[in-house]
Amino acid sequence: MITQARPYTQQSTATEAPALPGTWKLAAGRAITLQPREEGTFKVAHGQMWVTYDGPHRGAYNESGDHFIGAGQTVRLRAGQRMVVESWNWQNPSYFTWDPLPVAVRQTAPRFNAVLQPLADLRLAIVFGAGAVVRLVHGVGAIAWQLATGHGRAVALSATAGACSNRA
Repeated sequence: MITQARPYTQQSTATEAPALPGTWKLAAGRAITLQPREEGTFKVAHGQMWVTYDGPHRGAYNESGDHFIGAGQTVRLRAGQRMVVESWNWQNPSYFTWDPLPVAVRQTAPRFNAVLQPLADLRLAIVFGAGAVVRLVHGVGAIAWQLATGHGRAVALSATAGACSNRA
């Protein structure tokens, strides 16, 4: 019996998008709700999406909160704002990114920088200095204890004898 191996191949359609690294995939016909805790940007990486914002909405009916955004377009969301997103193409998935905006960091007034940096340096110097003093006191105490108990003299004599034997 002769068998012939046939390689199995699957050809994707030309309109199907490959997986895009660093993005979220929203399957065709699926919807998700976003309600971020912090302000950020929603960007369509591939495909087209139908975006609906929660109200209240002002203006004409075309300003009712429904928008269609395509690849490369960005929408900014405030913290707590709710948005429903649906892939507009019913045959292929859409891909998007969500990036939180950087939070402003409170900076000190420049006039205090001349004092705060040396104060931080002094704090570190005190911590390291205190550690060095503790180690010094421990070392001196250990030497004093050895001399008081008589062990220090034997150690000193053996060290001297070893140094003398090395010279000969």
